[in-house]
Amino acid sequence: MTDRETVFEIHRMHLEGMSNRRIARNLKLNRKTVARYLQDPHPSAVRSKRPSKLDPFKEQIDALLEKDPSVSAVVVKQKLEESGFVGGVTIVKDYLKRVRKKPAKRAFLRFESAPGQQMQLDWGHFGALSYDGTRRKLYGLVFVEGYSRMLYVEFFHSQKQESLHRGIVNAFRFFGGSPKELVVDNMAAAVVERCGSLIRFNDAFLDFLLPFKTTPVACNVRSPQEKGKVESAVKYVRRNFMPLRDFVDLADVQRQAMHWLETTANRRTHQGTGKRPCDRFRDVRLTALPEPPPEARETLTLTVHNDFAVRFDGNAYTVPPWAVGKQVALKADSRTASIYLNEKRIAVHERSYKRKERIETPHHREQVRKMNRKLWRDKDIAVFASLGPEAVSYLQAMIEAKLPIKKNVAKLLSLKDEYGASPVLFAVRKAAGKNALGADYIENILRQEMKPKRHHLPVKLKDKNLNRIRLKQPSLSEYDAWALKIKKDEK
Repeated sequence: MTDRETVFEIHRMHLEGMSNRRIARNLKLNRKTVARYLQDPHPSAVRSKRPSKLDPFKEQIDALLEKDPSVSAVVVKQKLEESGFVGGVTIVKDYLKRVRKKPAKRAFLRFESAPGQQMQLDWGHFGALSYDGTRRKLYGLVFVEGYSRMLYVEFFHSQKQESLHRGIVNAFRFFGGSPKELVVDNMAAAVVERCGSLIRFNDAFLDFLLPFKTTPVACNVRSPQEKGKVESAVKYVRRNFMPLRDFVDLADVQRQAMHWLETTANRRTHQGTGKRPCDRFRDVRLTALPEPPPEARETLTLTVHNDFAVRFDGNAYTVPPWAVGKQVALKADSRTASIYLNEKRIAVHERSYKRKERIETPHHREQVRKMNRKLWRDKDIAVFASLGPEAVSYLQAMIEAKLPIKKNVAKLLSLKDEYGASPVLFAVRKAAGKNALGADYIENILRQEMKPKRHHLPVKLKDKNLNRIRLKQPSLSEYDAWALKIKKDEK
């Protein structure tokens, strides 16, 4: 096709009186081309339509679409191949796009709510944050007050029930009260079951909302226009807040988000209302919040392990060592993990989003050291340790294995009374070689390989405390030292 500059030259030369032949010679064109452009400066390009491999099968495709308007291009191609079609799936897809009947767009009435009548909320996915190689998905829970378009967003690493509840509490605090209605989609944390207009809300969600005196409203399935304000708000957060920002952790994301809400989001002129959300929000009157608000932290019942720690979200959090073996309650929000025993808080830690971390309070480790020092001063433990280095090593191994030391030592001393010190030390050596820790292993070895010595019942005294007196194993080396000293003095 001739370019527009050449067409312009054809007409200019013609106005100067040149013949078609001369114009054609000067511009190196065909005379018929010159005549055509002089007659019509904008001729439509006539292209010969090439036959398509699909032409013989179009009636068959139309018949297939009559049976199933949503049939895929792959299935249509398979059906055509049975009739001899040898083309690819791309031309089938292109043809289906042209001939499918597009659903007519529905018109929706714009819904405006009265001040304080309604808030809408929805989740948005905003990529992930990295914590030393551990990647955590980043979700934003976005709230919009319907009348003013006042916006709030809170970020989480999960969409759990507790995250939803915590986000609602913090949003209501941000707005200064609760609305009459809270519009949600059909998220599992809010809606358990839906059948047409019949909705069964999550029991935990209803119990949580009850003190706020707000009514949940669930949108119809595939009806995003029913919460269009928050749908637009999620897009606005994604396009206006997220780009060109760097985040250290979840707390940093929230700090930047709060600054953005204060300086940008709620101070811009809203396209829908023509006013700033912060100005229109002055007309909003919300229901006062209950004090205290409902519990919104993630709560778990956990067992304290022998390393005086509980396991939560891939990490270990320490507690005082005296709580080993006990059932405790861990309550976590986005920043802290608090641990309770019988409703009394015994530990609080900054929450970590890394993996396989041990979050330890130095005081807890010091308590372990103090308990160990106190343990070694116990009379029965001192008596058993006096049997020699092998007994001390076995005691240390049982302590490190977090076995109940006093109970085991009491039984070991009873076995010493029954079998004697040497057989017990023999059993200790054999058990230690197989890493078999505990008085039960020692008793089993003694019963299999030793005989109890003749047992002479001790004299029973009236004072029971005197009956429980035990003496340390005497050290013969000390007696030898005294004997040598006496001989030297005599000389």
